[in-house]
Amino acid sequence: MNTPDIRDFQGQRVHMVGIGGASMSGLAEMLRQEGYVVTGTDRAEGDALEALRSQGIDARAGHHPEGIAGTALVVYSAAIHEDDPERREASRLNIPQMERAVLLGQLMRGYGETVCVCGTHGKTTLSAMIAKMLTDCGRDPTVHIGGRLDAIGGGTRIGARDVFVAEACEFNRSFLHMPPTLAVLTNIEEDHLDCYGDMAHLEQAFSAFLNLLPENGIAIGLADDERVMRVFNSLPRPTIAFGMGPDADWTMRDLAWDAAGCARLTACFHGQEMARVALSVAGKYNALHALAALAAAHRLGVDMAGAARSLAGFTGVHRRFEHTGVVKGMLMYTDYGHNPAEMAAALSVARQQGRRLIAVMQPHTFSRVKSQFDAYLTCTKEADITLVTDIYAAREQDPGDIHSGMLVDGMRRHGIDAHLTGTFDQVEQWLLDNGREGDLVLTMSCGDIHLLNQQMQRHWDARQPATTS
Repeated sequence: MNTPDIRDFQGQRVHMVGIGGASMSGLAEMLRQEGYVVTGTDRAEGDALEALRSQGIDARAGHHPEGIAGTALVVYSAAIHEDDPERREASRLNIPQMERAVLLGQLMRGYGETVCVCGTHGKTTLSAMIAKMLTDCGRDPTVHIGGRLDAIGGGTRIGARDVFVAEACEFNRSFLHMPPTLAVLTNIEEDHLDCYGDMAHLEQAFSAFLNLLPENGIAIGLADDERVMRVFNSLPRPTIAFGMGPDADWTMRDLAWDAAGCARLTACFHGQEMARVALSVAGKYNALHALAALAAAHRLGVDMAGAARSLAGFTGVHRRFEHTGVVKGMLMYTDYGHNPAEMAAALSVARQQGRRLIAVMQPHTFSRVKSQFDAYLTCTKEADITLVTDIYAAREQDPGDIHSGMLVDGMRRHGIDAHLTGTFDQVEQWLLDNGREGDLVLTMSCGDIHLLNQQMQRHWDARQPATTS
C-alpha cells in the first residue's frame, strides 16, 4: 500500500491513536492549526487530553472503534500495534493509516532549514534552547519538541517556512522519516536495545540518519563521545564538534558554577570568543547543551549576543528537573529521565544543592529493565535513599520474569539504601513517614511518575488550614 500524504487530507478528519503522547499531542495541535479536523484517543485520562480538549480537539480516554467511521486518515504512534481495536476498524473500513514519524517528516517538508536534534539524552532540552533562541532573536521558527516550553506556549509552534526545529527520536528508527538539513547529535549511549539488539546496530541507525543530510547539510556533535565521533568519521558531510576538551571546534573556557550548580562560560569557535553565557539551568550536561545550541544558532546566522541573552533566560522544559512544589518541607522535583544514564545525570544535578537526596525511580518498560539491569543497580548511587515503584509497562506486556523487587535486592547488594514502594500511595506514605524538612525528592521516569508529585501536592495542600485575610 502506498504511503498516504497528509496534504491530501487538508480540511478532513484525522484520528490519532495514542494522542496523549508528548509527540502525538504536539502533532495534533499542529494539524488543528493547519486546518485539519482532529480527534483522538489514549489509554487513560491525563493532562495532555485535558489540554487538547481545551483547544477544541475531541480527545477521549479508552478504545472507541465505533468512532472511526467517517475518518479520512488514522495516525498512530509506534507503541500502537496492528491489533489495536481502532486500527483494526480502520483496516476493516479501508481507511488509510500513517505512523507518527511519517507524519512529522511530511510536515517538515518545504522548510528552508530543518534542524533535527538527535541523540540518546538531552534532545528535548537542546531543541528547546534552539527554539527559544530563534524566537527571541527575531526568527519565526516552526517547532515540535517532546515537552512543554513556556517560551513558546507548549511543545509546538507554527511559524514561517524558514526553519523547523524538531526532536529526532531513534526509537523504532523513527528519525529515518525526517528530512534534516542541520542535525545536532548529543550522544550515543545504550538505549532502545529492544529495537536494535546491540550497540552496533544503534550506531548504524544514527549513521543512516546523518546520511539523510543533503550535500550542503551539516552535522554538529559531541566531541567527547567516542561513538559520535566514530559516526562522524564515516560521514561524507561537513561536521562541527563541540565539547569540554580543547580539540573540539566549539569549546568553553572560564567555566564556573554558581551556588545552584548553573554554569557561567565563554563559548569559543576555533579559539575565537563568540559569547559569554550565564545559565539558569544547572549541571554539566546543560552547559554542553548550551554550547551545542550556540553552534547551531551560529550556523543559522543568529546574532551571538542575542543568543547568549536568550540562553540566560532559559529555565528549562517541563518535566526536566522541574520543581513542582513543597510537601511537608520537602522540595519536590520531577524529571523525564527513563534509563539509568539519564537518571544518574538528573541526580548529579540534584546533588549540587547539598540536601539529603531521595530518588524515586519508576522503571520504564520490562525490556529496558532487562537489557540494562546491571546499570539500574547503581544509577542512583548519588542519592541518599532510593524508592522504586512498579515497572511502568508502556507499550509492553508483563513477561513475568522481571519485577522491581529484583532491582531493589540488587541495589542493596551494591550498598544502596533502596526500598520497594510499588504504588504511588505507598511512595507517598513512605515520604510522609520518613521524609524530613529540607529533603530534595526527585521522581524520575517518562511514564506517569509526575502524577505522583501532583497527587502529593494536592493531598498536602488539602491538609493545610485555610487562611483568612
